[in-house]
Order: sequence, then structure tokens, then C-alpha cells
Amino acid sequence: MAGATTGAPTMYPTVLYRDAQAAIEQLTEAFGFTVGAKYEGEDGMVLHAELSYGNGVVMLGSKGRGGIFDAAMGDAGPAGVYVVVEDPDAHFKRAEQAGVEILMPPTDQDYGSRDYMARDAEGNIWSFGTYAPSGAGA
Repeated sequence: MAGATTGAPTMYPTVLYRDAQAAIEQLTEAFGFTVGAKYEGEDGMVLHAELSYGNGVVMLGSKGRGGIFDAAMGDAGPAGVYVVVEDPDAHFKRAEQAGVEILMPPTDQDYGSRDYMARDAEGNIWSFGTYAPSGAGA
């Protein structure tokens, strides 16, 4: 089958934004993501982008660009994404200095993780911490 992959399944969260260009700017500057790919329409609308952090990738695009996925998502949101980081305190400081809305400062959790939580400019919830799900990398 064309496009099929072998090996362990991989998941990529996908988020649509009213202003995907601004979202990419905030995710890279405030949270340290790296743009791996960005495809734009002639009008500059982000059709598809891939941003990475460590070995994880989030895909995003613009709301209102048309197509089946855009229609299925409708006005969905906000979404929540968890990103594993080595040093939540340092990561938090970067986000805080960039003016991101912080919902929870770095906090030690009962399950052994240290996390913080932030809201991006369009209301999506981003959690960053040391917790790695038991199935991660399996």
C-alpha cells in the first residue's frame, strides 16, 4: 500500500487555527518548537505545517481552508497536547517570558511527573512535563 509505514504505530496530534501563521510564531518562539514543514496557499494561508519538539511532531493548519478534515473539525477546540520536556522549569520560564498565559506553574504531581500548563493564543491547552506514557516508544 502506498504511503504505508511499518513498525510501531505513531500518533501525531493535529490542531487547526484561525491564524496558523501566528500560532507557528508562538509555538516556535514561546515553546521552542521547530518548523519541519510548512505548506501555504497562494494567499499565505497555512495548508499544512509540521512542528517538532524532540522526537514528537504536531501537525497544524488553518481553519477555513476547505476540505474534508476542515469540515469535520468545524469549530472544534480547544485541544490539549502534552509534550515531554527535560527541564519543565526552564521551559516554563521561556514561555512565561514570551507572555504566554500560564494556567499552572511547574508542579510536582502525585504520579511522579513535574508539569506546567499553558494556553495558546487560540485557547488550546499545552502541558509540558517529565511524564512519558507507559506506551511511549514501545
